Amino acid sequence: MGEADVQRLHKLDWIDSRTIAVEYRWAEGRYERTAEIAAEFVRLKVDVILTHNTPPVLAAKQATSISPIVFATAADPVGTGVVASLAQPGGNVTGLSSQTTDLAGKRIELLREVVPGLRRLAILANPDNSYVASEVREIQAAARTLALEVDLFEVRQAQDIARVFEGIKDRAEALNILPDPLR
Repeated sequence: MGEADVQRLHKLDWIDSRTIAVEYRWAEGRYERTAEIAAEFVRLKVDVILTHNTPPVLAAKQATSISPIVFATAADPVGTGVVASLAQPGGNVTGLSSQTTDLAGKRIELLREVVPGLRRLAILANPDNSYVASEVREIQAAARTLALEVDLFEVRQAQDIARVFEGIKDRAEALNILPDPLR
């Protein structure tokens, strides 16, 4: 929670440790921790689980079908199984979509217009993030229709970046970096 959130809670007379208890947890970019954190929140019997990013939302959904789960943002919540539909999420999960998967192909088309001779594209991505994996598929499909060669470079930790950039040298004319909170 940011300072603005704390101020808004104060305006509602909700004061941390007096009228409300807020439990904070961070996965530190390690998706394997999200299931453990979600299970802990269920054991603590929290009133609501607030999260962001697709992997933690999926972990919370798997941990409970009873406790309300609100996600600040999740990419492609329908395609990843977070909710049944954007209009009718169903179940105990709701939130804001940052759905950009369907724009992945458009971004590649635009890149091709900006770089008309483009033949080789590199994608830098963490395949452990389910949203990123679906965006990679969209980029690869768009690249095929534009006759682009695509190389996927997997980055799971921050220390992988230097190695990957060394591998990209002379193998790509453009780089598409997919966002992910690395550790």
